[in-house]
Amino acid sequence: MHPTVVDTDVFPPLWHPVAMTADPSDVVAETARLRIRPWRLEEAPRLLDIHRRVAVVKWLDDGEPKLMKDLAEAQGRIEDYREWSASPPRGFWAIEVRETGRVAGSVLIVDVPNAENDEVQVGWHLHPDSWGQGYAAEAAAAVITYGLDHGLRQILALTHLDNHPSQALARRIGMERLGITEQWYETPSEVFRAAAGTWRPRDS
Repeated sequence: MHPTVVDTDVFPPLWHPVAMTADPSDVVAETARLRIRPWRLEEAPRLLDIHRRVAVVKWLDDGEPKLMKDLAEAQGRIEDYREWSASPPRGFWAIEVRETGRVAGSVLIVDVPNAENDEVQVGWHLHPDSWGQGYAAEAAAAVITYGLDHGLRQILALTHLDNHPSQALARRIGMERLGITEQWYETPSEVFRAAAGTWRPRDS
């Protein structure tokens, strides 16, 4: 999948993590507005509502959008996320809005397909009711900081070529554009990078 999704964020400069832990069963990062933590089984209806929307799912893979079908599939996906989060700093987490406790969407650090040199990628996808509030930028910057602080040498972002809002978000949080590649997906990807020792959120 290309795990970065269009979000018409306004990108407020609220990215600075205030608490972190490498324990995948706990909160991995907090910002002024968000808590990054595991998805919970009781949140399966929210996950289903996100993944049944073409506007979200069309950016997550090559080919036709594959919509989530039912609550059982959502529950199974949450179990998958738990497994993927068992080897930190990789993981697939919920973005919780601290003020309300509502989950805005997902943020992730996962291996790229057929990685040859331990390449990992950051991604984000949010419910449309959470677009336009800067949550994606805030969450992505927080997990990039988490990943680099816990030993990753670099983190990539891979987007569809026409996913211009996600490309703008990657630039906004200080990721370096590397160009276009056909290395990891069936269709070309625009590639961005955050490297250990050099990456800083631009508004930090």
